[in-house]
Amino acid sequence: MKDDTKAPQKPIAAKAVAGLITDSLKAAGLPPDDAVKCAELILEADLIGADAHGVFRLPQYVTRLKLGSTNPRPSIKVNRTAPATALVDGDNGMGHLVVARAAETAIEMARECGVAWVGCRMSGHAGAAGVYAALPLRADMIGIYSAVANANHMPLAGGAEPLLGTNPLAIAIPAGEEPPLVLDIATSIVSYGTIKNHKLQNRPLQGDWMIDPKTGAAVTDPQKSAEALLLPMAGYKGAGLALMLGLLGGTLNGALFGRDCVDFNLEPGKVTNTGQFVIALDPRKFLKLEEFKSEVDRHIRSLRDSRPLPGHDAVRLPGEQRAKRRATRLRDGLILPPELIAQLDKLAAELNVKPLRER
Repeated sequence: MKDDTKAPQKPIAAKAVAGLITDSLKAAGLPPDDAVKCAELILEADLIGADAHGVFRLPQYVTRLKLGSTNPRPSIKVNRTAPATALVDGDNGMGHLVVARAAETAIEMARECGVAWVGCRMSGHAGAAGVYAALPLRADMIGIYSAVANANHMPLAGGAEPLLGTNPLAIAIPAGEEPPLVLDIATSIVSYGTIKNHKLQNRPLQGDWMIDPKTGAAVTDPQKSAEALLLPMAGYKGAGLALMLGLLGGTLNGALFGRDCVDFNLEPGKVTNTGQFVIALDPRKFLKLEEFKSEVDRHIRSLRDSRPLPGHDAVRLPGEQRAKRRATRLRDGLILPPELIAQLDKLAAELNVKPLRER
């Protein structure tokens, strides 16, 4: 019998992936316009290379909608608490919709005030952080995003308990002729989505990613990741950053943090009350926009031309590969692992929607 898993994989058109996401979310109860909006934001994660935060997450989103732990028809409310601050209550809707509303609000307010900070409560998992930091770029603004992750996998510095999420930080800065600079990092050494992707494909973990909380030994078996601790980036610095971002994204907004967090992986039927925040900053309030973007371009080119280490072809700038990858994947399609395609085919059958191969 032919082993199809060994055959070269065919790229799947981005439009087909978006169609599957849209149809699946509609079948799970989302109104058509909301399903299209979520599909756009989910697909964006795949296009920019955040593969563990795109269509990979679709079965989990659908499960939560079917269990009622995510509200398919939320009444999202925005409370402008001051000229430059607002709080969005997501009514337990899809996190993508809630954070997109927060970004839209922040952009609108920043046009008036120069800067705006918008927090979210009663939100949910929203995918890749960089997607939302980049939304203000459309208005030629700087974007900053952070969140309390939907599960605790990381200890405090020197700790043996999972009390911190992988609480990400993303910053996007517009440029002129060059691609914008977009930094998107988890405060853990890798995102937990990466761990889940390795588990799905049964690929070994790197030795510095996770440890056994009882022995401190490295855990490289992805099937044992649920009992392991995910290490913070840069040791105590990453743990400290996760702590502070968690308080700003969670506690400040009336969302959950620390021991109160609900693990949406282990408890799919529970409401997570996820917290996030988006900051929009208008560079026009500091200097002329074209002057700022021109200066960013100049610095990008200067940094790109700096001398690389032996064995490296070039230095890396945040966002550069992202822009190239997005263009390539839009043109050529996405390569999805066979294990993920099998999951998506199963989901399509359960929801009675067209599978990827028929799109």
